[in-house]
Amino acid sequence: MASVIVRPHDEEIIRMKSKYVFHALVILTCFLVWLPGKTAAADSIKWYKYEEGMAQGEIRKKPVFLHFYANWCFFCRMMAQKTFKDPLVVSYLNKNFIAIMVDVDKEGKTTSMYGVRALPDTWFLTQRGKRIRNILGYLEPDDLLSILKEVQRIDLQS
Repeated sequence: MASVIVRPHDEEIIRMKSKYVFHALVILTCFLVWLPGKTAAADSIKWYKYEEGMAQGEIRKKPVFLHFYANWCFFCRMMAQKTFKDPLVVSYLNKNFIAIMVDVDKEGKTTSMYGVRALPDTWFLTQRGKRIRNILGYLEPDDLLSILKEVQRIDLQS
């Protein structure tokens, strides 16, 4: 039976390889911890201010999703926490619409222009700003997704 002879030089090589493997694992771990934070940021709705969003609708040829809210509105906060965090809603809105969020307490002129009297009030507009429809009240993610698909079909036909 043959025996393996380990020379001092071989031990140094093994130690160096172990050191490189350890550093590679540390770097990989850091990257994996960092990566989800970066993708999570991309998984939020890209909200525009009113004027910029309306211009983007025409430029990018996308219908407009116009959402009126207030910080004191319970159902507005529910939509922000649930509906607007749903991955399917986020993805669909970002891909197919220009999303605008209007704070009724800060943007009275825009609020008056649309006759907003109750919250949340969600409007769907063509890429040129023509009003398609609005819906008052809280929308569950599945309900909003269905409406978005319907509105997109309407806008594509106009």
